[in-house]
Amino acid sequence: MSSELRLKKLRGSGGYVMATVTDEQQMKGNLGGPDLFLAPIGRLDESKITKHFCNTCEKEFEGPPKIEFENPNEEVAENLVLAERGQYICKSCNASIAEYREFKKPNEEGEVGSAKPLDANVTTAPTVEATTAPTVEATTAPTVEATTAPTVEATQPGSAASVSSIEGRMVIDENANKVGTAKQVGIDANTQSMVLVIIKNDGTEGSIPWVAIKKVGEVVLLGKPEESAAAQPGKCSECGFVNKDGSKFCEECGTKI
Repeated sequence: MSSELRLKKLRGSGGYVMATVTDEQQMKGNLGGPDLFLAPIGRLDESKITKHFCNTCEKEFEGPPKIEFENPNEEVAENLVLAERGQYICKSCNASIAEYREFKKPNEEGEVGSAKPLDANVTTAPTVEATTAPTVEATTAPTVEATTAPTVEATQPGSAASVSSIEGRMVIDENANKVGTAKQVGIDANTQSMVLVIIKNDGTEGSIPWVAIKKVGEVVLLGKPEESAAAQPGKCSECGFVNKDGSKFCEECGTKI
């Protein structure tokens, strides 16, 4: 494969940058459409960025935007570490042009296991940004798509308990229909997003994006997608990523908003 650098437009939820990228980086940024995106590529060398455009300023600037990042090295699941998270920021108005997350597997040959236990003090459902939304199949309820992360008003698994204690609880959709029974919490291998693995009513296994869960109590209650979508302008209908107001394309999956 050629390693020749080519000048390309790389889109984010709040603008774009013009940068010279390798063929490998182009492949990462190509999500199946005509555009290339910053989020899957991660952090670029500032010397490779020639210009940046900010949707908030509605103006193109010479040179790279600010790039702020941190390296939490946080283990979010067995054999999966959040190595870096960061964002590209407009130098003029400090608006976010794009965000990214980089995950690593300490053991490249191993599989990604169950998600780590929830912090007992956390009262909202954790969100891991995704590039695509896993499909949720159900026999007695409509397909549940990832929406924005709702507040968990009932208790998460209690103190000294892990997310694995959710096993065996009934999963109920917003229409009071039983979708299935919770099996475990894990990480989707393709999107690296947190999901709830369930045993559906027909005995087969499926998964539900964690962000589609409204409450966890005696049962697992799913949220209502249309309500969450109305409350979150800029939310992508395909993957659930909340983009900056005014964005025309989703930073994560490239879908037109």
